[in-house]
Amino acid sequence: MEPTDPTPRLDRRELLTAAAGLAAAAGLTGVAPPAAAARRVSSPAWPYDSFRDYIQALEDHGLLLRVPRLDQDRYEMTALTYRLIDEFGWQGAPALLAEEVRQDGRWMQGPVVTNHQGHWDTEAIIWGREPVAGHPIETYRGMLGHCTDLITRGGGKLPVIPPRPLQAAAAPVKEIVLRGDQVNLLDFAFLKSNPGDSGRYINTGSVFTSDPELGQNFGTYRCEIKGPRRLGVNSEENQTGWKMLTKKIERGEKRCPVSIVLGQDPLTWVVSSSPLSKGGADELAIAGGLRGKAVDVVKCETNDFLVPAHAEIVIEGDILLDQLEPEGPFGEMYGYLGAKKERNFVMDVTCVTHRRKPWVLNHYTGVTRGYCTAPLEAFAFYRIRKAIPDAVAFHSPVGLTGYGFLAIDKKRPGHGLELGKQLTAIMGRNKICVVVDRDVDVLNEEEVLQAVGARWQPYPASAITPEAKGNPLDPSLRKRPLSSNIVIDATKQWPEEGGPSIYPERNRDLLTRLAPDSWQLVDGNWDRYLKYWKRNS
Repeated sequence: MEPTDPTPRLDRRELLTAAAGLAAAAGLTGVAPPAAAARRVSSPAWPYDSFRDYIQALEDHGLLLRVPRLDQDRYEMTALTYRLIDEFGWQGAPALLAEEVRQDGRWMQGPVVTNHQGHWDTEAIIWGREPVAGHPIETYRGMLGHCTDLITRGGGKLPVIPPRPLQAAAAPVKEIVLRGDQVNLLDFAFLKSNPGDSGRYINTGSVFTSDPELGQNFGTYRCEIKGPRRLGVNSEENQTGWKMLTKKIERGEKRCPVSIVLGQDPLTWVVSSSPLSKGGADELAIAGGLRGKAVDVVKCETNDFLVPAHAEIVIEGDILLDQLEPEGPFGEMYGYLGAKKERNFVMDVTCVTHRRKPWVLNHYTGVTRGYCTAPLEAFAFYRIRKAIPDAVAFHSPVGLTGYGFLAIDKKRPGHGLELGKQLTAIMGRNKICVVVDRDVDVLNEEEVLQAVGARWQPYPASAITPEAKGNPLDPSLRKRPLSSNIVIDATKQWPEEGGPSIYPERNRDLLTRLAPDSWQLVDGNWDRYLKYWKRNS
């Protein structure tokens, strides 16, 4: 029932002012955090067992914007998320938490959270480490090093710790158990994220599936709410979940048991959302290895899956393999509306277990960063270095889907195009591969684009492949999942490649080489300089 005395909502100016205060407290403006942003004594210890503990850690770091209520029937939460990204960027916007949301004419109790792993400082927080205050790129670079060390010590394999089973009585996700007609997914604060979407979606669930040939898997797939006990389940072609369901159909099976876990701990979420592991791997053991502590698990009510015991919600049921239905459209990762699918998987929900007053995570796909990427990029670069020994660094910016930046140790004419072609063959999603010299920081998009402007000539330092493996969600594709791709060789072109006989030095490099004390002088007086800055209140 809608409250008769609704809590006043903040207007845009008030919300952005509040967000700006959080940003300043977290060091987003380049200023060290004030004393008021000190960690709370009661801050949860790492590794965070629950989604709630992790969100508390974000709030303790000044990276959470709490809002009393947002009217999602008017897409208020969606628009606010866009505005926060406009103001602070993909890597600078805080997480957003709404205590209540209005959906389908009803005020629903949350909290509903979004952008929980958007800010670059979360790369450190998920590992229980302190960010480098005011230097998000250095925070990210440090966590790339941490993840690379984990992978290197494992000989190219991620660490594993098997999950620890709990009894149902000790599992928070079993506090409430709903069966059969007691289940109504429409009573939970799941959102319709965009006006063009076909309906409300669950888009942050770890979908557990298993197959006798392919093993067990969980991955994050969008799930359209079709009714109180009916869900569409979308896994893209060649994803592990899709392969498992296809295998079962080929064997003539009619039903596939499924459990969908929502509100995971931050590292289990990373494993679920990214291709860190191959199908059949014990992904809960990988999550435990990354955490340095076993994931507590509990058996589901209606199937044999062991799922995270500290999750917020678990939805159980069966995918009906002989009942494919239309699903979508849905706003996808490129920031464009994904196409409607005429035949997609559908799930009959038989049971829901959840914590009291469960928290809901909603991801605005294509609007915010979905998950921390340092583990994925470190693992990708480990594989790249095996195939391309002269690779120095690699970065695929989440906000620039389809781009890949590769820094190399250039040793001969044509080396840039050669290695760029190798990269596009390995990383099919990077249809725009920019190759730069080792002196360019691939984590700094401006540096990469400056190199393109100052070092690249479209002819002859480009190579186009007319047809290659692409990303099936790319809205520009005409023949899914095939795509063309381009390599942009933005390394300094040698004379043998048609470049100038002498390449001038960068002004910044000259400053560092000829006046190195200037940096120490400025760094030592940084706080004094900022006192002269009369900023708007």
